[in-house]
Amino acid sequence: MTKLLEWLFGVSVVGAVWAVVTFDLLNLSLPQTYREVAWPMPVYLLVSFGCYSLATVGYRVATFNDSEEAAKELQEQIKEAKEDLRKRGLKM
Repeated sequence: MTKLLEWLFGVSVVGAVWAVVTFDLLNLSLPQTYREVAWPMPVYLLVSFGCYSLATVGYRVATFNDSEEAAKELQEQIKEAKEDLRKRGLKM
């Protein structure tokens, strides 16, 4: 099962449970407070997911490792490419 299918399955299950609780589709006779809490739940979940995503991206950017060797190698390759282009007649 691919990750996309896993996520779609999870969202479908949560959506089905939300619909059953919110609209009382199975006549479960749940208290009114359950429906009042369940009604805005998709918005809460969306905001929570956004906060989690923002925190994860922020953490990964903050802990990103610098590689001095890779930076020097890349600068050297840029110099070689510029020199090669100059030899072929490209003016910069």
